[in-house]
Amino acid sequence: MINLSFSKFLVLILVLVLISCQNDDENYEPLVAEENEELSGGETTSFDFSQNAFGFQAPNLDEENGLFFFTGNSLFNQNWVTAPASTTARDGLGPLFNARSCSGCHFKDGRGRAPEYDDEKSTGLLFRLSVPGTDLYGGNLPDPNYGGQFQDDVIQTVVVEGNIRITYEPLVVTYADGSTVSLQKPDYYFTDLNYGAMASNVQVSPRIANQMIGLGLLDAVPESTILSYADENDSDGDGVSGKPNYVYDIASGTKKLGRFGWKCNQPNLRQQIAGAFSGDLGITSSLFPDENCPPGVDCASLANGGSPEINDENLDKVTLYSATLAVPARRDFDESNILEGKQIFERINCIACHIPKMQTGSYNIPALENQTIRPYTDLLLHDMGEGLADHTPDFDATGTEWRTPPLWGIGLIETVNGHTNLLHDGRARNVEEAILWHGGEATNSKEAFMELSSNDRIKLIDFINSL
Repeated sequence: MINLSFSKFLVLILVLVLISCQNDDENYEPLVAEENEELSGGETTSFDFSQNAFGFQAPNLDEENGLFFFTGNSLFNQNWVTAPASTTARDGLGPLFNARSCSGCHFKDGRGRAPEYDDEKSTGLLFRLSVPGTDLYGGNLPDPNYGGQFQDDVIQTVVVEGNIRITYEPLVVTYADGSTVSLQKPDYYFTDLNYGAMASNVQVSPRIANQMIGLGLLDAVPESTILSYADENDSDGDGVSGKPNYVYDIASGTKKLGRFGWKCNQPNLRQQIAGAFSGDLGITSSLFPDENCPPGVDCASLANGGSPEINDENLDKVTLYSATLAVPARRDFDESNILEGKQIFERINCIACHIPKMQTGSYNIPALENQTIRPYTDLLLHDMGEGLADHTPDFDATGTEWRTPPLWGIGLIETVNGHTNLLHDGRARNVEEAILWHGGEATNSKEAFMELSSNDRIKLIDFINSL
């Protein structure tokens, strides 16, 4: 015979379990996306996710600036040629250069990569050269023979500086669950040097060309907003200490907050563009009027494309074009696995550097003003550890510090550019490898990522690729 008191006890337990489950169901709140979370660039957001996803003008651009955008697009994408030429608006290439057009490094306005074989040209990876010390403005001192940037291409009448060779050594990382990932650590060699040896204390900094989207929006973020993220002395004790870089602004002749370049070494988009014309194409401007001239070469005797080779009007049009490229919208932003990945991203404190949302202020292009944007950057310097160090200071940046790169558009790089290589030199072959290279201030977040289950790691990576 069944004990009645025991039967009543079982019934009571069952009732309590059912009530508990009912209460859990009532209290459950599903994860939901924020309002307008898909609008990464605010009103400048594009919804075309094709191979041209990075190449559209901001949809809210006015008609006049839309015409300037078209002209800037032409100057950005067409090859520059050796002077003298009938195309006087696009002559003056070299004498030393890395690419013949801006799009040679930023193909389809996208991201460059490391060369896939020795002597491959114009892939979007360049090398800054310097020796210890600073110039009158606080910038780096160039290598005596090869200048501030190694150029591996030349016009016909000049001898090339040399070639670059890259090898990779494997580095195995083991997760807490025992699974492994093999990273690749690059080693760089300069070969066939034609202008003597580099300095014995030369500092070499590899820099990859980033996608061009949203640059004007970042230029329009108020300085006070960026500085509000800084915590140079880590006063909150989270191990993260974002630091501003103050760099020389040529137009004003003063030091200003840096926000562009891998080490925040350019104060505004116009100077960033002019610097790329000078270093990458050998095109002079009012900001950078001097040719890159190798020792022993009489550059004054060579034909040039004028003084300067790109005038202020055309420089401004390329700057406007670069400023107003639309930011692609988020994909799958309201899917449950993406929302769970976003929650993990926040929980392991990736948002300490990759700030999800900010507001632009006043700007000289009305379409970019007062926009709520989601770039996932703080535009500050962070110590990323010895593994990613280039040992090259840059104004206030040290040899282990890098700018937090914006993450918007990261999931479309493969669609646009046919690869998924990331970090400042392209060594990471995907998002997972990029996370595993994090060190320094990002060590705690990386280790938390390595403790996650395989399923949660996938959710986090899927979230990042939705940006």
